[in-house]
Amino acid sequence: MTYEVPTMADMAAKGENPEILFWVGCAGSFDDRYKKVTIAFVKILNKIGLKFAVLGTEESCTGDPARRAGNEFMFQMLAQQNIEVLNGYGVKKIVTACPHCFNTLKNEYPELGGDYEVIHHSTFLQQLIDEGRVKIEGGGAFKGKKVTFHDSCYLGRANDVYEAPREVIKSLDADLVEMKRCKSNGLCCGAGGGQMFKDAEEGKKEVNIERIEEALSTGANAIAVGCPFCMTMMSDGIKNKEREHDVKVYDLAEMLLESM
Repeated sequence: MTYEVPTMADMAAKGENPEILFWVGCAGSFDDRYKKVTIAFVKILNKIGLKFAVLGTEESCTGDPARRAGNEFMFQMLAQQNIEVLNGYGVKKIVTACPHCFNTLKNEYPELGGDYEVIHHSTFLQQLIDEGRVKIEGGGAFKGKKVTFHDSCYLGRANDVYEAPREVIKSLDADLVEMKRCKSNGLCCGAGGGQMFKDAEEGKKEVNIERIEEALSTGANAIAVGCPFCMTMMSDGIKNKEREHDVKVYDLAEMLLESM
């Protein structure tokens, strides 16, 4: 299936406005595994005929990793550059599949002059299902399968988005099984706050190994995530436990596309 990805520049040239701007993010653009999530989300939008656009080469990193790692100057520089582009196009509504981009655009850009309605793709997908725009065929790929959802720190604790991802999973007729530590009590995958880009400190165990043990103990054969960092850490954990043959890690968009 081919897919169409218009840019804001293309749309502006035609004098058109998209319903949403899809903020792809660094992982969605460059990480081989997360590119598949970008494509899955775009295919869903194409399938239902939703008018969207991306910034393409005009999109820069939101500056989240720089700020978390302590480089405030770099953050301000990247943020101001992005805000200039977004405001130049009169962007109102942004959807992103990365909780780090989501948190930064939603909570940290307003003080620099970037005010937008920012939605994480899990919430957006749930809205599309509720509105009947996304229809799930009975007995989709995940019907009756045991699925556990790993809460991303920046989606859950930082922004209180807990139900939307779970509603998406339930709409697939999947059997949602929770880990002992979930929702506001969830455990980090080990990559947040700039940890993704540095070596782990000394300790008895890697955080992602601790987390994958909790996920596997639920008996789930699919682990759902809504974050590129979590995707990497959970996938690495599965490899560490040599369970790649029977347990898979999916983003919510991939699960939904397979069930449509």
